[in-house]
Amino acid sequence: MSTPKKTLLSLFDITMIVIGLVIGMGIFRTASDSARAAITPNVFFLSWLVGGLIALCGALTYAEIGSRYPITGGYYKIFATCYHPSIAFAVNCIILISNAASLSGVALIGSEYISQIIFSQPPSDFVKALIAMSAIALFYGINLLGLRMSSTTQNILMLIKISMILLIVSALFFPSQHTASTFISSTNTFTWIDYVKSFGLALIAVSFTYGGYQQTINFGEEVKNPQKNLPRGIFIGILVIILLYLSVSYAYYKVIGFEELKNAKGIAAIVAERMFGKTGSFAFSILLFIAVLAYVNVLLLSNPRVMYAMSEDGILPKAFKKKDQKRDVLTVSLTVYALISVVVLFFADTFDKILGFTIFLDSIGMAFSAATIFIIRKRTKHLDTSQIYSMKLFPLMPIVFISAYIFVATSIAIDQPQTAITATAVLAAFLLIFFITRKKTTHENQ
Repeated sequence: MSTPKKTLLSLFDITMIVIGLVIGMGIFRTASDSARAAITPNVFFLSWLVGGLIALCGALTYAEIGSRYPITGGYYKIFATCYHPSIAFAVNCIILISNAASLSGVALIGSEYISQIIFSQPPSDFVKALIAMSAIALFYGINLLGLRMSSTTQNILMLIKISMILLIVSALFFPSQHTASTFISSTNTFTWIDYVKSFGLALIAVSFTYGGYQQTINFGEEVKNPQKNLPRGIFIGILVIILLYLSVSYAYYKVIGFEELKNAKGIAAIVAERMFGKTGSFAFSILLFIAVLAYVNVLLLSNPRVMYAMSEDGILPKAFKKKDQKRDVLTVSLTVYALISVVVLFFADTFDKILGFTIFLDSIGMAFSAATIFIIRKRTKHLDTSQIYSMKLFPLMPIVFISAYIFVATSIAIDQPQTAITATAVLAAFLLIFFITRKKTTHENQ
């Protein structure tokens, strides 16, 4: 009896996967943060362009890692393969915390939009954080009941996001809605250090918006003719994303104005209001909040499963494998993950604080994970002549990617030293936990 032929992803499939992985909710908020950090519009737009090129280098790097080390959940398992178990434990734990912080940040984006409808006056940061916490608590309860997000709901979510992005871009074709003044030239004379610092800070928000491409690590062996289709799909996907993000950012710039964009809240709703009045702003805010809630649910579904897999490998305690068999719910993992998200909101109740914390942790995880390409390439030399994907311009692309994230982490450390110290302390705490628990386990086994 012949085995069924394995279904492989086409060029179109991998292109759509890359686009779906990257385009999230950040573009409806982070353009404001990037503009606030940029001293000129040129720095603002350059950060979006360079951010896309960095994403391209990263996606191709992870794609080759996935080709050479094909395993489900490869993004976290490569740490245990290439590094000391303590590094694998600590870095994977901070990645989970970073994901929880991203969930909290996205929930805050939604609360900023919906609060414009609920309150006549802008509410405090604490009230916005409470709204975000309520969204997390709501979907935590739903997940405890064992409900699953269907593929139909995911398709609707993607259609909502794409429709909103295209709506914002369409504002470029309505000159009557453009603001008269887009940039007030400063009388200050900037040095090259000022430009470098400004670019680094702008890149923090951009990095958050371009995230997600690292999941290409899971598709290395699932692509038809990977040597050609994988790099082409990633290149086309990232190119489409760069064009969309630049177009959206340019629409914000033209409609809202560069100076106003720096401090504007609910920037996408502002564009909708300029085009369709209060009704347009109202509808846009509701749709975006719905999209945010669905995104929150997706993260609450996926990340506890990562914790479950880490528990199976002995990276996390056995308690994280506890499952309600009747409802097929990972009760401990789900509860811990939801609590981490709420704790992040409690201590960092603004998007700016969460952004710095998330990207600093992400920078550590990205640099360590991308560096595994040098170790894995050396161990899998026998695969060089096979049909797997091997990137061109090696080692330039991973070096560019790793250097970029070191630059971003350094920018955060200079601008927000307390955030960097807190994030580093979290990493150190996990390293300490690893050695304490290992010592205790060794002592008990003697």
